[in-house]
Amino acid sequence: MLVYGKNVVNEILDNNTKINKVFLDNKFNDEIILNKINKRNLKKFHMDKNKIDKMCNNSVNQGIALDIEEYKYLSIDDIVKDDNANFIVMLDSLEDPHNFGAIIRTCECAGVNYIIIPRNRSVSVNSTVYKTASGALSHMKIVEVVNLSNTIRKLKDLGYWVYAADMDGKDYRNIDFSGKTCLVIGSEGHGIKQIVSSTCDETVSLPMKGKINSLNASVAAGILIYEIMKYK
Repeated sequence: MLVYGKNVVNEILDNNTKINKVFLDNKFNDEIILNKINKRNLKKFHMDKNKIDKMCNNSVNQGIALDIEEYKYLSIDDIVKDDNANFIVMLDSLEDPHNFGAIIRTCECAGVNYIIIPRNRSVSVNSTVYKTASGALSHMKIVEVVNLSNTIRKLKDLGYWVYAADMDGKDYRNIDFSGKTCLVIGSEGHGIKQIVSSTCDETVSLPMKGKINSLNASVAAGILIYEIMKYK
């Protein structure tokens, strides 16, 4: 997987992620990053700006990119074994990597213990997610599961109360989110699948006073996550 940009690179150089290659603009001169690269004896490839821009699909890269190992997801067993976890965010078929990265960043800042995503028909951790998360991915635990409904049932057995975020629910400001909490956020445009929402304990919504009836998925997630954080 190719990731790029100074913030992402700094985070990865500071953790145990396996780095296969380092690609540098010929004029790259960030001494802090270069020292970290040299300290780890990483394989470096210098190239002109146009070539590294093309490698990064002409996205902003600040003259540096890393070829790293694919992201390693955790499993539901990791949650089962974690007695200290009490706040989980589940994403039902989110499709936009920018939204995913933004939600990861919010979850890390708010102290969410785990993010759960489905294995199929969902955005996965990719270069855009790494960049949008701005380093938060290195500190966030992401679990990949086959079936969200079955996972919700397992969470209930562990004592979690599961809330679906949807338009036709109770005003989130009137909900007591104390206790072990799982918040389910739906996909852009489609929301939460009926088979998933029917497994949840309760539906919560954000009051709307404007002419449109929905918020961007990452914005809605941010509001609800920080409301739940008050109880943790």
